[in-house]
Amino acid sequence: MGWIDISRPLNDRISTWPEDTPYSYRRTATKKESGSVNIGEITMSVHTGTHIDAPFHFDNEGKRVNELDINVYIGRTKVVDCRGFEAIGAAAFEGIDLENVERVLIKTDAFPDSRIFPEEIPYLKPEVAEFFKEKNIRLVGVDVPSVDPMDSETLDAHHALFSSGVHILENADLREVESGLYDLSALPLALEEADGSPVRAVLKSVYD
Repeated sequence: MGWIDISRPLNDRISTWPEDTPYSYRRTATKKESGSVNIGEITMSVHTGTHIDAPFHFDNEGKRVNELDINVYIGRTKVVDCRGFEAIGAAAFEGIDLENVERVLIKTDAFPDSRIFPEEIPYLKPEVAEFFKEKNIRLVGVDVPSVDPMDSETLDAHHALFSSGVHILENADLREVESGLYDLSALPLALEEADGSPVRAVLKSVYD
């Protein structure tokens, strides 16, 4: 098995947070016009599709994207099946071996259609951040738009995770991914001053 793309395709059909900047692509020059190439531009929120959050997203004193350690987003990862949970805490990981794993991806299958933005999602309980810290987890990823409830204004899980040294990946597509060990690459763009970044997230089973 090769690499598995767990990124949500960016197109004009992908849903976004209400009042956020929708994705669009347009050609600013055609090959006919330029004589040699097509040239395009995109506009979008950095929180569209599969993306990472930087602490500056919710903390004015937090690190920006270009200040984050890129090594966090590459390496051994455990995909954990948490389907059926409304709120995900340490109990969801009972019996799950997280030894020698620094990254966790949480599969909920709660956001199957990228065109329809969910009103409710499974979310992370803030106290799970301390559990991840004890297990030396550096990155947690979810297959929904946020680690917090959709109507949260305090973003308690965001704050708790980063306070515990846990980085955040959101809106991955894990529908075709089984539980188990993988290698992950989900590198953010080198965006100076940004509060988040889209990523091309891919997995490869370590058993291949």
